[in-house]
Parts: sequence; C-alpha cells; structure tokens
Amino acid sequence: MSYFTPQGGLPDQTELIISRAIVTEAYTVIPKGALRDIVTSRLPGFTNTRSWILARPVAGFAAQFSQLIVEIGPGGGAERPELELGVEGVVFATAGELTLTIEGETHVLGPGGYAYLAPGTPWSIANEGAEFASFHWIRKAYEPVEGIRLPGSFVTSDADVAQRPMPDTGGAWATTQFVDPDDLAHDMHVNIVTFQPGGKIPFAETHVMEHGIFVLEGQGVYRLNGDWVEVEAGDFAWLRAFCPQACYAGGPGPFRYLLSKDVNRQVRLTGRDAVR
Repeated sequence: MSYFTPQGGLPDQTELIISRAIVTEAYTVIPKGALRDIVTSRLPGFTNTRSWILARPVAGFAAQFSQLIVEIGPGGGAERPELELGVEGVVFATAGELTLTIEGETHVLGPGGYAYLAPGTPWSIANEGAEFASFHWIRKAYEPVEGIRLPGSFVTSDADVAQRPMPDTGGAWATTQFVDPDDLAHDMHVNIVTFQPGGKIPFAETHVMEHGIFVLEGQGVYRLNGDWVEVEAGDFAWLRAFCPQACYAGGPGPFRYLLSKDVNRQVRLTGRDAVR
C-alpha cells in the first residue's frame, strides 16, 4: 500500500497561476499542488516540525474537526502535542517512522500506522529516525454522554485491519473500520475507504455527518452538491453536513482515501453547559 505525502517546495517562476482549488458553501477542495512551503504552520510545543492545516471549524460551514498533515524532521517532535483536555485524536502515519508514547507505553508507527488517542490521554510523538516522517492528525472535541463509557486509546495499522466489503458491491467498494461502528463510546470515525477501478457510490449521500476526505492513493471523480470534481492522490475534500456526495474510481489502480466523520450522537439543541 502507498500513501501520498506532501513534499512542500514552491512552483517554478515560469509556471502559470492555475489551480484546482475550490471553495463553496457546501464543500472545499484543496489540491495537492496547494500544499507548498509558504502555507505551512508551526505548532506550539513541537520542534523541527511543520504542518499543513487542511481543516478547522469555520462559522457557517463545517464545525466538528481540525485536520492537519504534520511533518517531523529527524530529532523533532512534541512531549505534549494535544493542549486541550477534552479533545480526542487520530494519528495516521504516511511516511518515515514515528515513536508514539501513550500513557508511558511506546509504539513505533510506520506508513499505515494508526492510533486513536482518547480525550485526556497523555501522549507524545517523536521522530527518532534519520528521515522525515509525516502523519495525519485529526482532532475533535469529544462529546460525552451520561451512561456511556469513555473510549480507550489504541494502536493498530491499515495492514492489520481487514477491509469490509459494502453489501451488494462484489468487493468493488470496501471500508477499513478501525473501531466498531456500533460502539457508542466513539463519536468520531476515521476510516479508509477503498474502491476498485470502476467502483462507485451509486447515489448522492446526503447526511448529517461532516466529512474530511484525503486521497491516499489513485484517482476518482466526486459528485459534490451537483458539481463533478476530479481528485487524485494528495487532494483533500472537506464537506459540510448534508452536502450531496457520490463518487467513482477512475483507475487504473485502487482509489483509497482517509475519511473522517462525526457519528453516534443526538443532535444537540442547547448549549454544551446545559447538557449533563
């Protein structure tokens, strides 16, 4: 399996100002060509690290997630990456080797490594190798519910979790689910969706979940709020709730993307402090 990882840099001065970037009220597409040095951000508490912030809560658009691509150079990292107590996270490694320590237990993540980090869990991350390492970091404010236990942190990998074919698709559409979808302790799913060439979502999904979609491998065409949008490895799509969405894989190889969504919670109609 391969996972696209941005390299930064800048276009040559002879290139035209052409981009596939799209920003609408229903969806945003950030193409891989926009992930340049000039748009990186430094993160408090990290050393020898830069990031591309792909998504953050925006008034009138999507409000659930922050998603970053983080690149750590040799010897870099952070002793306390997460500074907000009630925030959960997922780390998905795409390049290099990362040392992740969760509550004193050390794990080494190579490409495809996956970790769920429960809210309030102490963890650190470091690059102890000689090459640059990169990972996706998806963050969400956890929504506790009385009577439902808090989820626990865990580490696994893309290679260690079997893909689940979607019903009636003959294996053309499958999902790598890292948590049990019926487990109400989890209010966020970060999965990998895989389409074989020609596989598709044959209807316009229209639902309450917000989505972050980062294309890890291959190419496809998305139908977003009535628009046809071509995407390829390295592109990111950010969808607000109820944005109609469908897609098909363009080939010649598998079309795979990292998908985040908010799940398993009642629609909140009052302020957070009023709900106990």
